[in-house]
Amino acid sequence: MLWLGKVDFAINYVRTISPEKLKTNQSVERLVGYFERNRDNIPCYALRRKLGLRNSSNKGEKANDLCVASRQKHNGMSWSKQGSVALTTVTTMHINQELRNWYSKDKIEFKLAS
Repeated sequence: MLWLGKVDFAINYVRTISPEKLKTNQSVERLVGYFERNRDNIPCYALRRKLGLRNSSNKGEKANDLCVASRQKHNGMSWSKQGSVALTTVTTMHINQELRNWYSKDKIEFKLAS
């Protein structure tokens, strides 16, 4: 159902699951809540495949690993959320060669990549 982008259909389906088959009674409503909160970000994966677009986040996850995770996780450091976001921002600007624009013009050039 979600492969076809049919969020409402998926919500209705999970609500038909027998409570005896679930570990907790809150499981269904938590999943429904997730679907509702993320409705706008749940694509039609079948259409994306047909159009030759990616259905994976592995490139984004690898970019995160290169930008942040290796520096923060493998050096025995502890980071606050604010510090982690700041380091990610600076590292990403460095990788994208935008630090000079940021320092001199207080702007970053955004380019969309496919």
